[in-house]
Amino acid sequence: MHLYTYDGTFEGLLTVVFEAYERKAWPTAIEQEQVAQPGIFGATIAVVTDEEKSQRVWKGLQQRLSVTAQKQLYYTYLWEQPGFELVIFNYIKLAFGTSENIEGNFTAPCVLQVQQAAKQLHREKHRMEAFVRFQKTTDELYYAHIEPDFNVLPVVIDHFTKRYADQRWAIYDTRRRYGAYYDLDTTTFITLDAVPRKGMGVLPEAAITQQEKTYQQLWQVYFDHVNIPERKNPKLHLRHIPKRYWKYLSEKQPRLQA
Repeated sequence: MHLYTYDGTFEGLLTVVFEAYERKAWPTAIEQEQVAQPGIFGATIAVVTDEEKSQRVWKGLQQRLSVTAQKQLYYTYLWEQPGFELVIFNYIKLAFGTSENIEGNFTAPCVLQVQQAAKQLHREKHRMEAFVRFQKTTDELYYAHIEPDFNVLPVVIDHFTKRYADQRWAIYDTRRRYGAYYDLDTTTFITLDAVPRKGMGVLPEAAITQQEKTYQQLWQVYFDHVNIPERKNPKLHLRHIPKRYWKYLSEKQPRLQA
């Protein structure tokens, strides 16, 4: 039995693949070093991320997988559900073990798992792009927080960079404690010393402009007027806007007073 540990990065996980092939010792488990629990039986192999080794693995995959499959593999990494590392390893091992295209081989559990994980992350990505709401602060920064089930921030920043290219903004993932900041030129990942509060009231009252408060109130008034009680369909509404996303939406917050 072999437990491999790594630093939690995608490059680190690819380095694990390289090390496993070099040692000819297949992992029975792969865990991030900060949460790994070494077992009584078997060996624990701590892998240090190596850019050259990870690139060699990735280049090998580029020769065997389509661009779509490469994206699905990365999405599975961002999926972050228990055991995702071993799913990725088994997929890569299968790809390296044959000259045939494995992407449609759904009899292999890892292939089906990768496709399902990628679909779930893709769905969460689009919901974040649709439901994220920015609040304008007194220092002219548009701020939003997210709390997604999966680590979608790396794949949504391109959308927001293109859509809001003319304004400074920041999106912070309160669950994973990191964010993205756009300064009108480049988008960079950031961390904050203090974790922001959750919910629409994430920013202190004094940090929000009066104009922002007015916009939120106008939107709530508009929503109330276009909402037709006789046509309410709660089941359909929940299907399109699941309740866990309501915390991002102005129209779902307590009504602001003029």
